[in-house]
Amino acid sequence: MIRQLLTLACLTTATAIAGDPWIQFEGTDGPGKGKHVVFVTGDEEYRSEEAAPMLAKLLSTRHGFKTTVLFSINKESGEIDPNTPNNIPGLDQLNSADFMVMMLRFRELPDDSMEHVVNFFKAGKPALAVRTSTHAFAYTANRDSKFARWDWQSSAWQGGFGQQIVGDTWVRHHGDHGSESTRGIINPDLASHPLLRGVKDIWGPTDVYGIDKLPANTEILVRGEVVAGMKPEDPAVKGPKNEPLQPLIWVRSYQYDGGKEGRIIGSTIGASVDLENEGLRRFFVNSAFWACGLEDKITETLSAEPVGEYKPTFFGFNKFRKGVKPDDLRK
Repeated sequence: MIRQLLTLACLTTATAIAGDPWIQFEGTDGPGKGKHVVFVTGDEEYRSEEAAPMLAKLLSTRHGFKTTVLFSINKESGEIDPNTPNNIPGLDQLNSADFMVMMLRFRELPDDSMEHVVNFFKAGKPALAVRTSTHAFAYTANRDSKFARWDWQSSAWQGGFGQQIVGDTWVRHHGDHGSESTRGIINPDLASHPLLRGVKDIWGPTDVYGIDKLPANTEILVRGEVVAGMKPEDPAVKGPKNEPLQPLIWVRSYQYDGGKEGRIIGSTIGASVDLENEGLRRFFVNSAFWACGLEDKITETLSAEPVGEYKPTFFGFNKFRKGVKPDDLRK
């Protein structure tokens, strides 16, 4: 088994050079060959800096995608630092991206960096907005930025990026954070959707978010059941918290500022520890195929197994692994 994992790891070629503040895997032969998936990370609580490299290696090694992972980087130390909200080097990688996976919270990027994100959406490219990406941007220090309306509390562009493109901005914790977990209940009317092919038994220790404003053109694929405990076998909470169930995973079309129409997937489940769940990992794998026009390649048995060991840190503020640089994650 160890020899097999080492072989798989060697098949994925890291193409970003030593010292680059991001990591990149060229991928192997597979249905995703020629497609580029860019993960943009930066949240203080849910360990996206651990989840994204695992998913990037999985997609590259097992399915052939070229993958790039961008991080929030401390400008002085060069270390991965989710508490640095204004520095994500390498966003120009989005210029060649076929699909973006956003794992962000309250970022305030310089305009020249943010321009790449905005152009991505104006081009109508597909994205997956994970967990706190409903409130990906918060303009507090630079309120005069031309992109300040992307703020999650924007009144000029109501609800900012989250409400206008993803479908909703931050509303509330619907489950009790840290004591009530989430079970995914697949919408039976959309159970045959390609994104759900082979997906079952979704569960994660993060709580259900409140989602109130999804527009009419939204397809709710999975709803979140509030679980009375932190284990997958725990029962559902009884009473109004689950009446009705909140949207957990959805897909909708968007159009930004007269640009091309695109598709976006929203998922309020997707912390690093949530992704220990095979059903959720499979959904993320399916998302890359679907977004890149490869939905006919999605099978119920697509591999969703991490490459090597995956033992993520439990969620919480200031719990990220200190002293880690992108170079440490190239293996």
